[in-house]
Amino acid sequence: MLNQLPAKYLMNKNILLYLLLYAISAGSGLSGQSGIDELHSSQIIRQELIKENQILFNGKVWRNLYSTIRGDQFLFGTEYLQGSLTINGITFNNQNLNYDIYNDEVLIRKSPGSVVQLNKEMVDSFTLIFDFKTYRFKNTREDSLTGLDGFVKVLYSGKSALYIKYRKEIEALAVEDKYDLFFRTYKLYFLERGIVNQVSGKSDFLKVLEGNKTQIKDYMKKNKLKVSKKEPESFVPVIRYYDSISQ
Repeated sequence: MLNQLPAKYLMNKNILLYLLLYAISAGSGLSGQSGIDELHSSQIIRQELIKENQILFNGKVWRNLYSTIRGDQFLFGTEYLQGSLTINGITFNNQNLNYDIYNDEVLIRKSPGSVVQLNKEMVDSFTLIFDFKTYRFKNTREDSLTGLDGFVKVLYSGKSALYIKYRKEIEALAVEDKYDLFFRTYKLYFLERGIVNQVSGKSDFLKVLEGNKTQIKDYMKKNKLKVSKKEPESFVPVIRYYDSISQ
């Protein structure tokens, strides 16, 4: 102990501290200016990681409140899927995500047994990979111009756009007159010139495109295209053509 050593062996504690830090730096290959620069860089990286984690895991601890209901509240099932998140303009790839369509919330698995329900107001968009296909979703954030609210799946985005809004509802005592059951529904929306139109079939769709109706019908007939709400992707080639001829 320093205070027990003879005075001639005592040194200024700042010098001792400097020598100690130098020895540690030299031992780890961080001597000289390059070592200081590397140490500074590692500190910056650490601070950025802390900042990113604070953004990424901004939300509340999630608990499953529907375990007694048959089925589940998720779009693709209870398994967490690989995907990406864009939060306040920052994109985080290779995340374990799930989408609760009953509550319209995005969940992220922070660690085994730990799930966070993200702050929806901060989430711009996200993707999910399911059956080797990537599904893209955007947050409409109660858009007063379109009337849409929350997350929608983006089927097409150009001059116009085509969205699906998924939901799950609960049917009381649907299983053996004993258990409630989740069932999935969805609505299809066509965004044209900033106006949202709900589409339930071909007639609704063509009605929205009244000014180009003849051209659209001719194009569909020539290319043997059929559209149906049961197959929402069937609208995409027609909408892409519509965008190409619209002013």
